[in-house]
Amino acid sequence: MVKWDGKTLLITGGTGSFGRVFTRVALAELNPKKLIIYSRDELKQHEMRHLDGFDDDRIRYFIGDVRDKQRLYRAMAGVDIVVHAAAMKQVPACEYNPLEAVKTNIEGATNIIDVAIDHHIMKAIAISTDKAVNPVNLYGATKLVAEKLFIQGNTYAGAGVTRFSCTRYGNVVGSRGSVVPLFREQRKMGTLTITDARMTRFWLTLQQGVRFVIRCLEEMQGGEVFVPKIPSMRVTDLANAMAPDCKINVIGIRPGEKLHETLVSRDESCHTLEFEDHYVIEPMFPWWRENSTLTGKAMTPGTKFSSDNNPRWLSVDGLRHMTGEEEDARTTGH
Repeated sequence: MVKWDGKTLLITGGTGSFGRVFTRVALAELNPKKLIIYSRDELKQHEMRHLDGFDDDRIRYFIGDVRDKQRLYRAMAGVDIVVHAAAMKQVPACEYNPLEAVKTNIEGATNIIDVAIDHHIMKAIAISTDKAVNPVNLYGATKLVAEKLFIQGNTYAGAGVTRFSCTRYGNVVGSRGSVVPLFREQRKMGTLTITDARMTRFWLTLQQGVRFVIRCLEEMQGGEVFVPKIPSMRVTDLANAMAPDCKINVIGIRPGEKLHETLVSRDESCHTLEFEDHYVIEPMFPWWRENSTLTGKAMTPGTKFSSDNNPRWLSVDGLRHMTGEEEDARTTGH
């Protein structure tokens, strides 16, 4: 278990949607000695500090890119725990700029691993995505490689103190690039665009994502991929929840887009443990079984956890609540 008091935390991509919520929760509940926001955008850091109220004395703002190994060496000196959230995440941007996605998502992960081992950092966890499972786009492919690198980082660390794990989850409500802000803009014009009426996705809030990562940091032994049991939603239900009076324009599935997403594949099921509210994909290392203290139920081999076979589904009312549409309706009187 992590004893958070007096620890120094660093989060890459700290000015993003996840980073902001993680920072707020960490400062309020974990009592760290210091929390380092590491990101490359000086404007976002300025806005976060001076406009959004993140000016706690325990926060340090570091301008830097995960591609820059020397800068990471400076930023991660004296750090105990790293949360690696920085990534190129937009599917079209990664498709159009593939080498840039590789540099950030793969080479960046490699740099985090090397520096964490050299600095004897206690724990490092990477934020992954359902798109890393059986990837059909470059974003998912780079995140799959990043996962593999992080898990294998435990072997490179050897008998050292540093341990690496990953969390893997689905779409986050209202995050940058999410369909929610897109639908909010489109409904002003009276028409929403969806790519396929059959499409399903995993869905969780930023708070849920942050708290799951914190819990994984506390429980990780090094080598696991943690997957939360989160509900699925139908994109048509989301459209109905946010804009029931709008016209729906089906534009066709985009390059690199799936009808359904998977969080645990059939191939991974043979080395996955199931718990009440999450799965743990175990690494296939000889030393793992000898040292693991996990006591979950073995997942049935050949099964999968995907957004279309999920036993938990969000209703239209549930989606309206998660996206804040209920609150908006009460505020505006509609």
